[in-house]
Formats: sequence, structure tokens, C-alpha cells
Amino acid sequence: MAGTFTKHDLEVLDKIKDPESGPSAPILISDTLPRDPHITDPALYQRIVQKEKEIIASIQQIELHIAGLKANLASTPPIQQYQAATLSLDALVEEFPAYASVRNNRAQALRRIYGDAMLLSSAKERQGTAPPPLLPDAGGSQIIAASKTVLDDLDTAISLLSPKTPFAPLSPQAAKTLAQAYTQRGALYHLTAKSLASAPVSRDSPPSLRIHSLRREAQWTTLEFEENASRDFMLGGRYGNEIARQLAVSTNPTAKLCGDMVREAMRKEYAGAST
Repeated sequence: MAGTFTKHDLEVLDKIKDPESGPSAPILISDTLPRDPHITDPALYQRIVQKEKEIIASIQQIELHIAGLKANLASTPPIQQYQAATLSLDALVEEFPAYASVRNNRAQALRRIYGDAMLLSSAKERQGTAPPPLLPDAGGSQIIAASKTVLDDLDTAISLLSPKTPFAPLSPQAAKTLAQAYTQRGALYHLTAKSLASAPVSRDSPPSLRIHSLRREAQWTTLEFEENASRDFMLGGRYGNEIARQLAVSTNPTAKLCGDMVREAMRKEYAGAST
């Protein structure tokens, strides 16, 4: 029989397959901390949250109208209502730029308006199973500006809430927002990578990125989108998002390569055993 895997080999392969399987510092959650590390005045925090909740509630009503579950009593179409809600989020971000949750929510609202394929030049054809954008005919410059805001917001939210040291605790609210921000960014990266990898190469409309030149992602390859999506899903899972936890392994390009290598090695072992 061909040489078998050692215990160390198997441990290494398991670690590559599941990045969360190795030893790492646990996420420390403390209910005694301020809900947002940058808004420590309880009265001010409640005032900000109340404003944010009112905006989110209006967006939820718009979604019910779009789904046909509730009559639209407003005189304006849903897309205009959505854009008005986004302007309210803009104002809240401008007033409280260090409040991470509103940045996370603005990113989600913009994704809904412009679609999860906003980083691609042919968004209509590459939306996949994601909900269609509310503004399908938006111009290229408009989408580029929106996608930059989304990525900037998610980067900033992650930076604002990430623990300064591996053993620094987080409030439950901060951990939830951090998990959502990582998961949102991972979803954008994952859809972009999947679309680039599966798009037919055509001389007339080759798959390409449509990202602001100041963003690092503008120079990424498909593999870099895959790797960063998997990393973001892993971190989203670590901070409590179960969907991100499950996606972290299935989207890990190294894990896929590892699986192929293991299957090939096992095939050779079985072939050797039968001779």
C-alpha cells in the first residue's frame, strides 16, 4: 500500500479544511460594557438608537409593500421611499460618524437598492439568486459611488468595533453588529467571485469589475475575492453569525483544493492496495 497519512498530516488537513478548528482566543462578551464602545452615554445612545429604529421600521414597511403583503398608502413609489430612508441614514452617519450600527444598516440599504452584483460591470446578468435591485437601470458612476460607500461603511464599522486585543471583551450588541458587517462584506465578495468564475468569457462582454479606483478590491483577482469572502465569513461566524460560520468552510478555496488533494491521495492509496 502507498504511504498513509500521519496524525500530523491529518491535523494539518483538518485545519486547512476548517479554519475555525484550531486553537484561538474565544470571543469575550460582557453585558456590563456600553452597547457601543464609542457612544458611552446611555441617554445619547438611546436617542441615536431610537432614530435608527424609526428609519429601519420605515424600510421594513417598504419591503412589505414590495412583497405585496401590505398596501402602499404613500404617494411615492417604493424606490423613492427607499432612497428617502437612505438619506435619513446618511444624516445619522454624518451626525454620529463613530456609530457603527448605522453604517452597517446603510450598507444593507444600498445593497438592496443597487443589488449585490454592484461590484460587477454586468450586474443585470450576474445577480444570480439574490433579490433584484430596486434600481436596475442605475448608471455606472452612480453604482460605483454607491459600492464605494458600502465598502467604506463596512470597513469603518469593522474597524470601529473590532477588539483592540484578542482578549478585549465586546458588548453583545457590538458583537452582533460586527458579525453582520463581516457577513455583509463576505457576501459581496463571494457573489463577485462566483460571478467572475462562472461568467462565460466573451469578446463582446467579458466579465469585469466596476469598483472605484481608490478601493483595494479594484485590483483583486477572482481568487482574492474568494479568499477574502471566506475570511470574512469565518470572522462573521466567530462573532456569532451562524450562516457566516457555515459559509466559511464551503467558500474556502484552500479547503476545496485540500479536498481535491485528499481525494487524489486516497485514490492512489486504494489503487496501491488493490495491486
